Order: sequence, then C-alpha cells, then structure tokens
Amino acid sequence: MARVCQVTGRRASTGNNRPNSLKATKRKWGANLQKVRIMVDGKPKKVYVSARALKSGKVERV
Repeated sequence: MARVCQVTGRRASTGNNRPNSLKATKRKWGANLQKVRIMVDGKPKKVYVSARALKSGKVERV
C-alpha cells in the first residue's frame, strides 16, 4: 500500500535532479508522513497522517 495521508491525500511528489550541467534525472520527494493512531469511524486505527495535518489540528491523536 502506498504511503498517502489519510486526511489530506498528500503523497510523494516527483521532479528532476538538476546539477550544474543541467542533466535531468528523476527523483522523488517524500511527504512528511507519520504513522499515528486516530479515530476512524469511532474506532482507533493506525494510519499515515501528514505532519502538516497534525500540526494544524485537522486530526486528533488517540
């Protein structure tokens, strides 16, 4: 299963490495995801949540 935020849908983003020679090679930036216990449908469940969602208060830890 892919690591995706269950609240905001954030996932790894893609792009290119660009050194001084401007030769493009593919790379990935991983989202800052934390595995935390939250209430899902009234039951505690361990899911991946982005650090931004935790910090902004969109989700409450159990």
